[in-house]
Amino acid sequence: MMDAHTLDCYRKAGEIARDAKLLAASMVKPGAKLADLMAAAEDYILSKGAGVAFPAQTSRNHIAAHYCPAPGDQTVYAPEDVVKVDIGVEVDGYIADNAMSVYLGEKPFYQEMVQASIDALAAAIEGAGPGVKVNDLSREIEKSIEAKGFKPVYNLTGHGVNRWTVHCAPSIPACPDRWNKAVLEPGMVIAIEPFATDGKGTVHEEGKSEIFMMTKEPRKFKGIDERVWNVIEKMNGLPFARHYFKGIESEAIEASLLRLQRTGCVMSFPPLVDPNPSVRVSQCEHTMIINESGVEVITR
Repeated sequence: MMDAHTLDCYRKAGEIARDAKLLAASMVKPGAKLADLMAAAEDYILSKGAGVAFPAQTSRNHIAAHYCPAPGDQTVYAPEDVVKVDIGVEVDGYIADNAMSVYLGEKPFYQEMVQASIDALAAAIEGAGPGVKVNDLSREIEKSIEAKGFKPVYNLTGHGVNRWTVHCAPSIPACPDRWNKAVLEPGMVIAIEPFATDGKGTVHEEGKSEIFMMTKEPRKFKGIDERVWNVIEKMNGLPFARHYFKGIESEAIEASLLRLQRTGCVMSFPPLVDPNPSVRVSQCEHTMIINESGVEVITR
């Protein structure tokens, strides 16, 4: 069973993650800079004495996930955008991950798309609990999204979370997989995040990555700026972004990241996009603890 300290940390992380997400979402308006909103969310998290579990992300339209504004990014929200806001928080390494969508328009079609991901998440939460097969949750997600005339994004999944680990087992796909034998157990912490789309239901990596994560410590530090490494090391294995390297020359950052990637010490996470730019994608996500009697949603 989860001890009192761990449970308290998860609950605090969930509360801060929820409030940071709602803060950023409340600022989503045509003309607002993406970078300003993500900075506001991260500043809020830090002001509460917590840590940023992964770079705050806001993906629009056919970009489903992993868009993190680069330093100097002047991109603004536009009318008719379907906007995703994805925020993670850690308290003593215990992580809460949550997301929501905002549609900057009045068309019922896209309002329904946003609602489809909300409904799918609600259905999955309703069905979750100890002893429940993950495939049963996947079935509920797919059925709920299709009931509104959309498709789930099949190659994006929910996931477990653990201390200093944003993604771990079990994977929670958006449709049943006969090879998936995972069962929810008391003590698990999971993040369920359905994506609904009017596209074909698959995304791929495209564009420059602003999100990175250390996979192993380098054996040699030749070509790696000490200041860059110090920032990465302090993340305890959590993802980071270029804007974390404040006051360090871009040349030193890029050379160090390139060296770390070439030696397999750092991996990158480019934006995940639908191949068709006219497609839209919505997302909704909560983190929850599986307990003996059901679930406790910590980001609600």
